[in-house]
Amino acid sequence: MSEHSSAKGGVPHSAHWGAFSAAWDGHTLAVTPHPSDPCPSPILDNFPQALRHKARILKPMVRRGWLRDGPGPSTARGQDDFVEMEWDAVLDLLAQELVRIRDRHGAEAVFGGSYGWSSAGRFHHAQSQIHRFLNVAFGGYVRSVNSYSAGASTVILPHILGPLELVCRRNVTWEQICAHTDTVLSFGGMALKNMMVASGGVSRHIESEAIRAAQQRGTHFYLVGPIRDDLPVEAKAHWLAVNPGTDVALMLGLAHSLMAHGLHDRAFLDRYCVGYPVFEAYLQGQPDGQPKDAAWAASITGIAAADIVALARRLAGGRSLITVAHALQRAEHGEQPVWAAAALAAMLGQIGLPGGGYNYALGALAHYGRRNNAVPIPTLPQGKNGVRPFIPVARIVDMLLNPGAAFEYNGASLRYPDIKLVYWAGGNPFHHHQDLNRLRDGFARIDTLVVHESAWTATARHADIVLPATMTLERDDIGAAATDPLLIAMRKAAPPIGEARDDYAIFSDLAARLGVAEAYTEGRSAEEWLRHLYAPTRQALADRGLEAPDFDEFWQRGEIPLPSEPDDGGILRAFREAPETHPLPTPSGRIELFSATIDGFGYADCPGHPVWLEPTERPTPAHPLALIANQPATRLHSQLDFGGYSQAQKRKGREVARLHPNDAAERGIRDGDIVRLFNARGACLAAAELSEQMKPGVIHLPTGAWYDPQPGGDARPMCVHGNPNVLTRDIGTSRLAQGCCGETTIVQCERYDGPLPAIRAFDPPPAFSGPTRSAAE
Repeated sequence: MSEHSSAKGGVPHSAHWGAFSAAWDGHTLAVTPHPSDPCPSPILDNFPQALRHKARILKPMVRRGWLRDGPGPSTARGQDDFVEMEWDAVLDLLAQELVRIRDRHGAEAVFGGSYGWSSAGRFHHAQSQIHRFLNVAFGGYVRSVNSYSAGASTVILPHILGPLELVCRRNVTWEQICAHTDTVLSFGGMALKNMMVASGGVSRHIESEAIRAAQQRGTHFYLVGPIRDDLPVEAKAHWLAVNPGTDVALMLGLAHSLMAHGLHDRAFLDRYCVGYPVFEAYLQGQPDGQPKDAAWAASITGIAAADIVALARRLAGGRSLITVAHALQRAEHGEQPVWAAAALAAMLGQIGLPGGGYNYALGALAHYGRRNNAVPIPTLPQGKNGVRPFIPVARIVDMLLNPGAAFEYNGASLRYPDIKLVYWAGGNPFHHHQDLNRLRDGFARIDTLVVHESAWTATARHADIVLPATMTLERDDIGAAATDPLLIAMRKAAPPIGEARDDYAIFSDLAARLGVAEAYTEGRSAEEWLRHLYAPTRQALADRGLEAPDFDEFWQRGEIPLPSEPDDGGILRAFREAPETHPLPTPSGRIELFSATIDGFGYADCPGHPVWLEPTERPTPAHPLALIANQPATRLHSQLDFGGYSQAQKRKGREVARLHPNDAAERGIRDGDIVRLFNARGACLAAAELSEQMKPGVIHLPTGAWYDPQPGGDARPMCVHGNPNVLTRDIGTSRLAQGCCGETTIVQCERYDGPLPAIRAFDPPPAFSGPTRSAAE
């Protein structure tokens, strides 16, 4: 297999934000996007500076206090220094701790944390590797379900339409929109920065081309949201600058307008839906005395009633598509916009038509709006988990702080397990999670935190045992995504930095210490696993009579094409064409505008049909601005924040916060000033950018700036770098889904005139060089 690349030719590789070639000459990395990509992601420019950055972890490290005092709760996590250790010694120590936890508390005392975005490779996929290790070598672990991005929608959609992946990935495509769609009504937008990313990789970014083609053919795009550039400029969108968090009220106002003017499709509602009479009664105001008409919606959303009625007429007058961004359901009552938009689309009667109806999260990832592959992609088997307890992923801190406490989820009454050890490989909860001071408190409670990482993220800094992991460019792998037509031979471009090892090597050595090496490795080296995982894809190609090169030829070529399935509209098209023989996978087999199942749960925060629920947090005189904390444009989540492209977009080293010029003028803020954002939970610094792309009263600070708390021992230290999750709320969307509420909160903003703190997020933590008694002694 490959050693490393030459400076001239480079080797093929892939990332979640694009296929590319990489050339490393021992000093400099050159990255070239795939030649077939019409719109390469600039995030690729993070790689050259990141490969040998000072933030990379060079040796195994153990927190000094844990090594000195042994496992146990500690408030020193994140502040202590570290001791370098040799691989054999640290793996011996870790194996002893795993055995101690299992013997004393059982496998249900371990939480296996990972978020799956660390690499596009299908073998060196950290989430698969850690889950396989804990299942096969340890006996299981407490797992998480769902995601931060789609925590509410993943749970609500199966009740009303079908599984999220089928509604998102096999539904309306960009091809259909270009050919058929008259109006796209996009709640929360379809930001190009999000469509640049797809788990497993993307070789061609087609979205801006497709939007331009649709608009030129005559498609009208409507953007509902407080940020004007949440649709690409090619859309030439009509901007409905709705008040943050009021999208459901607009959906209901549109639905009422359809009903009041006789524009709803009664035949479709009768044949394909259940519960419409209950929903109609709610629109009419029968239960509460308040009709959800356009005037009512206008008073909440800030959109004129006449504009709401006109939009309803437009939607009913042609082929219309309703989309909802992930952003809307990353908020309190996040289930409601997902459901209300589906109800609005059902009233239009176009669900299942080419280019029409409802496609949840179109534009949220590059996966959506594309054809699916007709052959399987390589997948590492993860074994069987012997532990039953689980948590919704966004409830990790509730679990750590409240062992044994009861919580509700999707109709079930569950209890949080008592976690003693957290093992994390892939992902950074100090990016994903909310209320970071609360997260610090949660991590302070456990006995041991183990992290595999390539760089000193805040999670690594809070760990007790830190094992240096290779970056994607430092190992061989296979890149593939279920919606991308290329299988990529991800050949190693550079040797590992320092003593970094890949996750498979680390877990193999640990499994040997636990006496189960054969069960974990199945006797295969990493190269042998790549060959083994490639075989099913090759066989599927051969079964279709397509070219199916052996592994060596595939590896030499660097890529092979994969066939696509027909653009058949998936389960919604099949249901529309034959509802009796192709029912939906819902309890009734139809679209559920009223769900007897959800109604039976008795959740006031998620009743049996779509409703408007007032948020419990609204702007106040003390915190008058609505903060939007969405995904960044300069990196994937927080990955490679130290890379060149991400760093170049910061100002004075800080993340950029955008606000309207009027809001800035009221506060004496000029473009480029450093500002302090704060609320009752915390504070952070950012660099101000004045922009009329923002609705007045709204401030935008994307996530992903590495958490950098100001030193000094404060219980709620200010993040000097600009991580908005020191401000966001750590609550569940509702008792139904318990998703995350990280998209919006309320803050105040002021100019920061104090001495500017240094950015320390990318500096390695201090290493201790004195004598330290080992916890094993």
